[in-house]
Amino acid sequence: MMEKISSILANHFKKWGVTHVFGIPGKAVVPLLLEIDDKGIDFVLSRHETGAGYEAAGYSLLSNKIGVAICTSGPGGTNLITAAAQAKASHIPVLLITGHPSIGQVGKAMGQDSSQFGTDLVDMFKSVTKFSARVERGDQMRSYLKHALEKAFSGVKGPVHLSIPADVLLEEVEPFELELPDSEHVISSRYHDVIDILNRANHPVLFLGKGVHASKAYEEIRMMAECWNIPVMTTPGGKGAFQTRHPLSLGGFGLGGTDEAHDYIKKGVDVMIVIGTKLSDMSLAGLSEEQWPVQVIQFDYDQTFVGKSLETSTLFIPGDIKRNLQLIISEVMRRGAYNGFNAYPHHEKSSLPLKDEQENGTYMSSERSIHIINEVLPDETILFGDAGSHSFYAIKNLNIEKPGTFFFDDVFGAMGNAIGLSIGAKLASSPHQKVICLTGDGCMLMHGAEVSTAVNANAAVVFIVFNNSGLDMVDKGMKKHVGKAVGASFACPVDIYQWALSMGALPFKCRTSAELRQSLQTAILSHKTAVVEIIVDPDELPPTMRRG
Repeated sequence: MMEKISSILANHFKKWGVTHVFGIPGKAVVPLLLEIDDKGIDFVLSRHETGAGYEAAGYSLLSNKIGVAICTSGPGGTNLITAAAQAKASHIPVLLITGHPSIGQVGKAMGQDSSQFGTDLVDMFKSVTKFSARVERGDQMRSYLKHALEKAFSGVKGPVHLSIPADVLLEEVEPFELELPDSEHVISSRYHDVIDILNRANHPVLFLGKGVHASKAYEEIRMMAECWNIPVMTTPGGKGAFQTRHPLSLGGFGLGGTDEAHDYIKKGVDVMIVIGTKLSDMSLAGLSEEQWPVQVIQFDYDQTFVGKSLETSTLFIPGDIKRNLQLIISEVMRRGAYNGFNAYPHHEKSSLPLKDEQENGTYMSSERSIHIINEVLPDETILFGDAGSHSFYAIKNLNIEKPGTFFFDDVFGAMGNAIGLSIGAKLASSPHQKVICLTGDGCMLMHGAEVSTAVNANAAVVFIVFNNSGLDMVDKGMKKHVGKAVGASFACPVDIYQWALSMGALPFKCRTSAELRQSLQTAILSHKTAVVEIIVDPDELPPTMRRG
């Protein structure tokens, strides 16, 4: 029996265990939305296509399935491009489907034309996805979908894009079934070299990036650090990959970095084991050429940036981080060289006790706000940090008790991405899982309307908003480096409390530690979408000043 393309796609989503699909309706994608609804899959109406893409990525991240976002042709597709770029930078497999009016009418004047005669979405998506194609006939669907899925899950995972015209969605073809591909597990043959180098190292350091999150190699990282007693520091994107109170933890390096990490590097490093990071300028801020390590061992799937930021002797270990580390640890154990953890610190940790402070009742310190968040949130809370100084306060000061509970992108860094990510993640998680979005007023003004999406989808995310009446990181950076800031502050600040209230969220406004404690406790216990606005000091210097 023949079956419509739209029905085949919806059947696949159901087969893959996808429970939520994100997007905004439009005429070109109506056939697919009807089939999704018939299959009992929740279509989450986003408030902007970019938000839909972020939400699909957050859903993928916590469900370990593919995320799906569906938007219409023309502007619906162009609005989705930023989310595609963010998913690619974050290595998240997402299937992005955009519509097209009619393949049979290509070459004629059409509204929201997405072909080469109009706004060519296929070309536009090519640089921000791993695969982008237009399905022009129903009999192409199987091969194009199979190719897209293989690209999404092979090597460095990422988003893929298919443009499917409305008349193709209605075409009938022989039904088919595709499984989600198993991830490749490429293993390097040079693991013996890694062991030999580490056995000779005198002052090594592990430098972790967000690739550790992508591979979920948390336990292997801990074992490697303990096996050789190697201190561990994280990039901004690697925050959350290692327990911050572990005796070997140095905290973060670069933007939002700790004094412990920077002091350790100043003493000289002979071997730096770089795992899952491109070593961007955010990660290396504060590292001078005189402080470069003698030897770098770099674990990554992608060789593009290996040996580019640190031009020193580099051993590249390609392939899956988790599997390569497992192989190294197994070999060390086979040799009988793993004697457990000696638990001696390589550094002195600074103590940051939370003391009662005199507060003016007008605004709070951002750093103190993070300490209050530390105090109130359960250890298993999953927190998404948005692009801005608010996240760098967390990168420096937030305690991580359970690896894999903090996510931040330090490569593409789209403002507002964490708002959508947290919504998708919450819908993919259990009802009891606490999900927090740490964001700022600037990010909220870009994608804060997605709070309404969360309310309507019953996604009980708690949005913590640092409101300093401007774009704080840019403002302070310009003032430091060029002497003044232009266009980085709001003459008429937005009232986040009132905005949240208007969208149906549970709103709070905090100016003191007591108010913040009570608001967070109430928000978490409410099991509702909540927005906790913190009025923070606009003159406080964020921990981002190392960047030139």
